[in-house]
Amino acid sequence: MERRIVNPWTWQDQLGYVQANETTGADRVLHCAGQTSVDADGQPLHAADMRSQVSQALDNLETVLSEAGFALADVVRLNYYVTDVDAFIEAGEVWGAKLAEAGCRPATTLLGVSRLAIPSLLVEVEATAVQ
Repeated sequence: MERRIVNPWTWQDQLGYVQANETTGADRVLHCAGQTSVDADGQPLHAADMRSQVSQALDNLETVLSEAGFALADVVRLNYYVTDVDAFIEAGEVWGAKLAEAGCRPATTLLGVSRLAIPSLLVEVEATAVQ
């Protein structure tokens, strides 16, 4: 599989994402459901704590990726659904450091929503990975 980053500008580089990932020759594509801050039994964790919920959601995403034989570096697309955009941006060092450490430079979208399926959840992370 080959990946080509498409960035007509440079401003997004400081934010750790890209405008597009073009992939060719991929053998496998994994479309992940939205991951949230829940435990192994699906019970919500870290009520009212965006930083901890972001960290847990990304940990859960890594668990799903690993189970399928993928890594965070294989992710080409991340969609963030958050109930508080400002709080998510303030938690940027949490998700920014984790993605940078993994070598993950996805195309991303951040959407503010009125609520998620479980009212105590603040963030949901949806991913597409390729190999």
